Amino acid sequence: MIYRATHHFFFHSYFRFYSVWKTLRNFREVKLNGNFDDRGLPMLVISNHFSWWDGFWAVYLNEKKFHRRFHFMMLEDQLRKNIFLNKTGGFSVKKGSRSIVETIAYTAELLSDKGNLVLMFPQGEIMSMHTPQVKFEKGVEHIIDRCKSEIHILFLVNIIDYFSWAKPSLFMYFNEYQGDDRSFETLQEEFNRFYTECRNENIKMKVK
Repeated sequence: MIYRATHHFFFHSYFRFYSVWKTLRNFREVKLNGNFDDRGLPMLVISNHFSWWDGFWAVYLNEKKFHRRFHFMMLEDQLRKNIFLNKTGGFSVKKGSRSIVETIAYTAELLSDKGNLVLMFPQGEIMSMHTPQVKFEKGVEHIIDRCKSEIHILFLVNIIDYFSWAKPSLFMYFNEYQGDDRSFETLQEEFNRFYTECRNENIKMKVK
């Protein structure tokens, strides 16, 4: 049995407001970098995961760009500790258990509704933002295989830099993957190619 997402009117509305407010309050600037042709499809967002902030940033991006009903996959033990997140779109996954099959089926079910967005961190745990490559777990491929309709697959890379300021700047890079090959190996390779491009772009950036 998994925890399925709900969207409680108060908690969900507050979570959306809080995510935008918290991001704007704590970062000097937020730069959104990417092009996206919205064809009105469900969205699977695949993102790097290096901080407590990552989910809030994805909500911020959704509020500014995509305007979908937000869902996110979360480790079951963490969701139990923060059960209110279940009322904001969070649903559970438990690695190494039989319930992971149910989680995969449920995620594919969410992605059958064009009004939905599902956020996944494919590495399955928080890693340093200096990690040169993101190693995927195989859940992403299984979810896509179960999807019966076309979906947007969006790569999201978040990077922060301070430069000469007291507050950091947040750079959010996003790009839709449009290849026909959606195997685990190809998705991991293409995400890491984009991930490297984004990091190199930030390295070349000049302080203003």
